[in-house]
Amino acid sequence: MYKIEKLNELAKIVAEKRTVNASLEPRRMTAEEKDSLLAQFHPDYKQDEFTVLSAGVNKGDKVPSQLAELLQGKSRISVGDVDLSAPDYDTDVLIIGGGGAGASAAIEADEAGVKTMIVTKLRIGDANTMMAEGGIQAADKPGDSPAVHYLDAFGGGHFAAKPELVNTLVTKAPEAIRWLNNLGVEFDKEADGTMITTHGGGTSRKRMHAAKDYTGAEIMRTLRDEVLNRGIPVVDFTAAVEIILDSKGNAAGAVLMNMETKELLVARAKTVIIATGGAGRLHYQGFPTSNHYGATADGLILGYRVGAKLLYADTLQYHPTGTGYPEQIFGALVTEKVRSLGAKLVNIDGDVFMHPLETRDVTAASIIRECTERKKGVETSLGSAVWLDTPMIEYKNGEGTIEKRIPAMMRMFGKYGIDIRKEPILVYPTLHYQNGGLEIAPDCSTVVENLYAAGEAAGGIHGRNRLMGNSLLDVIVFGRNAGINAAEKAKETAVPERLTLEHIDVFGKELEAAGIMAETASPMLLPKYARKK
Repeated sequence: MYKIEKLNELAKIVAEKRTVNASLEPRRMTAEEKDSLLAQFHPDYKQDEFTVLSAGVNKGDKVPSQLAELLQGKSRISVGDVDLSAPDYDTDVLIIGGGGAGASAAIEADEAGVKTMIVTKLRIGDANTMMAEGGIQAADKPGDSPAVHYLDAFGGGHFAAKPELVNTLVTKAPEAIRWLNNLGVEFDKEADGTMITTHGGGTSRKRMHAAKDYTGAEIMRTLRDEVLNRGIPVVDFTAAVEIILDSKGNAAGAVLMNMETKELLVARAKTVIIATGGAGRLHYQGFPTSNHYGATADGLILGYRVGAKLLYADTLQYHPTGTGYPEQIFGALVTEKVRSLGAKLVNIDGDVFMHPLETRDVTAASIIRECTERKKGVETSLGSAVWLDTPMIEYKNGEGTIEKRIPAMMRMFGKYGIDIRKEPILVYPTLHYQNGGLEIAPDCSTVVENLYAAGEAAGGIHGRNRLMGNSLLDVIVFGRNAGINAAEKAKETAVPERLTLEHIDVFGKELEAAGIMAETASPMLLPKYARKK
């Protein structure tokens, strides 16, 4: 571990080589080099960190061990704990989750004229959407097209995504930008109103639309305001702990738990949308995370227990540039936009060791290799990290660029005495995104009738790696899709009469038959950070 004085000395080496590094453009890796790098250094390839499921529709598939414990955990309730004959809430479309996907779904369902309700275990807007910084992709400029966007996204996901989902994502992207713009999102624009777009890792065109580096917060602000202005009911601090089925096995609502009083409530619905977000707070393999406090994979557990299949649950995105130092913001996201503006990754010797805009999985694996096998990382009290040479942005683009284009980054580090306009910062991969999730069709339906999923809880859209800007796009495109289609289905669905939680006992017996003595209550709902005595 180096003391702060030593870190300052090492930072001077970066500054001394900045002139040379600014004009240096390392070549991109070949496909073979990428495959070899990922196999050796990416966390998704560490076989001993995964567990093969013994029960449920994905029996035989491997998932991260922490997720397996929850998927094969015991329900927080028993069948007789609630009176299903007297619902506390009655709605057409029940949306579980108050982030970008849930809010988009609610707006479209309300627009369709059906009764809609959001339940969220924290507050509306407490979501990974709020924390997304760099931008949202859409091929809406001359020289670009949804077809080119498709090739970037499909290839960036190692050709593992469901083609029909990628097609939906990219073809509906330009309309998603128009929809957000019309709702009031303050995108960065030229004086004549033309939207400013930039590159992201793995993109062949400049199609990243942004609101400085507050893009997710600006989108979430706008969506939240629209939900509230429409008068759509939002039940805050209330978590879904089980999906309710009807006598035919169709989704028909959810059992809710008040997060403060632990009171159990019943919400009956004609259709249900799971939009609960990601899983970063499970801290797979001990990694820090950029995720919000409630990202504990709840939707995967809720859907899995009623028979919804998971797709690519064994693949996570470790954002290559989480904050490596200081401790107060360890793991916090350093947006990829920093690199798209010109900052480069530099090792302890001050040398650029890779192209700055490789895909995220390749970049993360490269940083891990630099800090482990090559022993070229910078040691801190928190572990090893590499430099991200942020002053290079203004060296290449002119003074004032950082404050104009990435003010959130400048202020986040400025709170701890680090001026990113003058000093490089330390970064290391942080657990960022759940590539897999509940398998969906293009209309967001799952294999369970009347159960839909959207946003980070859905799988198959990005394959085994996601490109920057396609997550904010995903929550809008598929959030809207889920709302539209769940509303249409609700119009032709009768109010479910007999509600049941029998699946809890059925799944419990399957676990018992597999020799699993489930002790962990799931879904987790909130992470546990209390120090053990």
